[in-house]
Amino acid sequence: MPASTETEAARRDREYLRLIAEKYPTVQAAATEYINIEAILRLPKGTEHFMSDLHGEYEAFCHIMNNCSGVIREKVERLYEHSMTKRERDEFATLIYYPNAIIAEKKAAGADEKAWYLLQLHRLVEVCRSVASKYTRSKVRKALPEYFDYIIDELINMDRDDFDKEAYYAEIFTSIIDLGRAEALIVAVTDLIKRLAVDSLHIVGDVYDRGENPDKIMDLLIGHHNADVQWGNHDIQWMGAHAGNEACMLSVIDLSLKYGNDDLLEEGYGISLRKLSVYADAVMDDDDRFLPVGCKPAGAGEEMRRIARMRKAAFLMQLKAEGHIIRRRPEYGMEGRNILCLVDYAKGEFCGAKLNNNSFPGVDPADPLRFSPAEREVIDGLKRSFRTSEKLSRHMAFFIEHGSAYKICNNNLIFHGCVPLNEDGSYMNFCGHEGRDLLDHCEALVRRAYRALRAGGRDEEAEDFFWYLWCGRSSPLYGREKITTFERLYIDDPAFHKEQDNSYYVYCRKKSFCEKVLQDFGIAGQYSHIINGHVPVRTKLGENPVKAEGKLIVIDGGFCKAYHEKTGIAGYTLIYNSHGLRLCAHEPFDSIEKAIEQRSDIHSEVTVFETRKRRLLVSDTDNGRALADQLEGLKLLMQALQSRS
Repeated sequence: MPASTETEAARRDREYLRLIAEKYPTVQAAATEYINIEAILRLPKGTEHFMSDLHGEYEAFCHIMNNCSGVIREKVERLYEHSMTKRERDEFATLIYYPNAIIAEKKAAGADEKAWYLLQLHRLVEVCRSVASKYTRSKVRKALPEYFDYIIDELINMDRDDFDKEAYYAEIFTSIIDLGRAEALIVAVTDLIKRLAVDSLHIVGDVYDRGENPDKIMDLLIGHHNADVQWGNHDIQWMGAHAGNEACMLSVIDLSLKYGNDDLLEEGYGISLRKLSVYADAVMDDDDRFLPVGCKPAGAGEEMRRIARMRKAAFLMQLKAEGHIIRRRPEYGMEGRNILCLVDYAKGEFCGAKLNNNSFPGVDPADPLRFSPAEREVIDGLKRSFRTSEKLSRHMAFFIEHGSAYKICNNNLIFHGCVPLNEDGSYMNFCGHEGRDLLDHCEALVRRAYRALRAGGRDEEAEDFFWYLWCGRSSPLYGREKITTFERLYIDDPAFHKEQDNSYYVYCRKKSFCEKVLQDFGIAGQYSHIINGHVPVRTKLGENPVKAEGKLIVIDGGFCKAYHEKTGIAGYTLIYNSHGLRLCAHEPFDSIEKAIEQRSDIHSEVTVFETRKRRLLVSDTDNGRALADQLEGLKLLMQALQSRS
């Protein structure tokens, strides 16, 4: 065909065949890959886990990652219920969760190490074989630790009908123990078990806020073999702070100080609060309203008073920074939240409501948004720290590279907050964007801001938008009318404290509405769902996380300790495996130290609410559909190669 008449589609097909021919240059190579893909498509679907609103609760999250939301315990019970006592099963499960700690205990106790190593290695290989059974040998090999790949591959794939299993194992294990490599092998096998038990992990927003160690959670996610994040409003607040948004940065500091997490900033991320402390001591008054959560005024020492002064300083500067964004961005429609410009300082009122305190140190009533030189120095120093922190840069890069405003995966629509609606149920319009287009617009602006940051510059429009995503009324990540922190601090009347939820949270209880949203995102079918976080489910009051006749699943079960009393549980994990969907409701977790010492676990109540009549295969997944496309390409390639021979 002459180049002038060749269609664009034909050119793409020709280029595609050229590229795959480089990888599979012969008919035999293409046929081998074709057969391999056909086999993969017939394997059971990999297990997906969904978790939401972790809010910095590292120890609980770490333990749930180690027990794979109870999946490891199920394997142990199924394999050893009749051959091990409960105490032995508890200890064995804890070995899988925390191998280094249990090994150290055994060595300190002076037990017969060789006999113990032999027994545990036999058992661990059995568990490993069980979790590996649903994958191809090729996929398992790719997951194997580098230094033990051959040994573990042999052990979990040995034909037990042709070998004396015990003698074969004993020979390999004895050599490993004699060489002093038993501990390393145990750790390697337990890591492999946990990796194979969960094929992919979806975090449906809000790694940050309240809990003291979100940084450690981020390290776990970065080390995970297949994790992604749908941004939550608290995540975007930290992303904005790193990108240079002053309002986001100051609100991060305010919340960190509110929950006593100044160590997270200073030790976790290397962000010095010294200049803020010096400024606050010089300008701020003592104000009990700004004491950290749980600190009673009568028992507040000088350290708590210092934190309260720092928090008040950060909060008042935050209101100034917000006011500047509101003035720059009239399209946000946020004039009613330009708080410092709406306070009547002479009367001590805000929008007609009486203030409980008229103390605004550092605020000039004649020009309330003006930053003093001392404030500007504090803010500029903090901004440099937030933008240059190596650890924070790495964590925020993970959000950009593995995160998104929403994700469509295996017929599920996953997002943290909502698709904003008007009261009549129509999509809320923001600057010409609504529905799916609004979420796409939000994500595009976030990525624009980070491209500018990485290039060493800034995109002011995109940078400002982080703050709107954090608390704007049309933000799909926030999902409320307004944030009322100022009212809760300065106005006693609780009528002013309410944060009205977006109408989405009314309409999403209807199956027909959820089906419409799914359709608008290009998803259909009996087994399609919306998966949300953000709004804690009050399980103890009988609220069901499965709504809209199974079309909506809300998985914010209250990981954060502050929510335990409200929800009655300590978080959910939604598990989607080849048999269907089930929800694990987790009870509160004490500590990793106690779990190791007492061989205890998180008790999880499992509810199976959607079972497939036919077991799901890889061919039923998004990845399976991509592999099917590869099969078509390989067919065309083989035909082309055969025609040339």
